[in-house]
Amino acid sequence: MTDVIGSIDVGAVLRVLRRQADLSQRELADRSGVPKSTLARIEAGWGAEPRFGTVERLVRAAGGEVAIRRPGRAGRGITSGVADDGLRDDRPRDDGLRDDDLRDDAGRRYPPHLDARKVRKLSDWPGAWWAHWYTLPPERWPLRVPEVTYDLDRRRRDERRWRERIRQQVRLRRDPDGLPATSWRLLAELPDGAPVGELRAHQRSDDLLLGDDLGDRREIVLDGVLVAPDARLLGIGRRLVALLTDEMERAGIRTARAVAEFGEVRFLVACGFRPEASRPTALRLDRRVRPGRG
Repeated sequence: MTDVIGSIDVGAVLRVLRRQADLSQRELADRSGVPKSTLARIEAGWGAEPRFGTVERLVRAAGGEVAIRRPGRAGRGITSGVADDGLRDDRPRDDGLRDDDLRDDAGRRYPPHLDARKVRKLSDWPGAWWAHWYTLPPERWPLRVPEVTYDLDRRRRDERRWRERIRQQVRLRRDPDGLPATSWRLLAELPDGAPVGELRAHQRSDDLLLGDDLGDRREIVLDGVLVAPDARLLGIGRRLVALLTDEMERAGIRTARAVAEFGEVRFLVACGFRPEASRPTALRLDRRVRPGRG
C-alpha cells in the first residue's frame, strides 16, 4: 500500500477533508488518536511516508474512506465519504487562490478549515477587529490590516458555506402550471426542490386597453420578485430578472414595466430598469434587440 499512498499527496487530501469536516488539526488528532505533531508533519510533507494504518485512522476520523484497488485501475487510494470527487474542494473562492497558496508572514499555511480569504475591502469583514476604521483613509489606520483573514466563529463559517452552496446549486426555471401563456412564474430552486426565490409577471397590451389595432404594443408588467431572507444578496433576484428578459426575447416582447419604492428601486435599477418621474417610482426596461432579430 505504500505505492498507493505515495501516488497522491496525502497531506493535501487531509487538508481538504479537514476543511469539509470543519476540523482543526487538534480536533482531528483527538478524533483519530494520532498525535497532532504526526498529523502536522504529514500535512507539511515532512519526514518519511506515513504508515497506512495512520493514514486510514486520520481519513476515517475526517469522514473519508480508504479504498484498495488493483494496479491499473483508475482512481485514487483515498476518497471522501460524501461524494466521488471528495478529494477536490470545488467551492469557488473570492480571491481565486487555493488555500495552499495563502501563507502568513512566517511562511506557514493558514488552517484550511477556517476558509482563509484575501482582504480586498474592509467592509467585506464587518465583524473584524478593524471594523471601526471603515471611514478612515488607509494612511490613518493605526495598525496594518493583514492581507489574509478568516473567521474563527464556526457558526459564521457554516452560514457562509451554506450560502455559497446555495449560490452554486440554485437552478432557475419557468413554472407554467395553471397559468395562461401571457403570465410568467419563474422559480429559483435547490436540487431537492426547495424554493428560494420567485418572480411573477404578466403581459399587457395597449391595443387591448385602447380598443384599437395599433400594432404589436405588448409589454410585460413585473408583479414582484421574492427571495428567501437567508438567500438574499446572492444574486438570485438578478438571475430571475435576467431569465425574464430571456423569456421576453422568446416572446418577442421588448419592454417590461414595474412599480417600486425605496430599496426595490435600487434593485431594479441594478437589473437594468430605468426609473421614470413618478411616485411610487415607475420603472421601465427595454430589452436590447440583437442584430438580425428585427
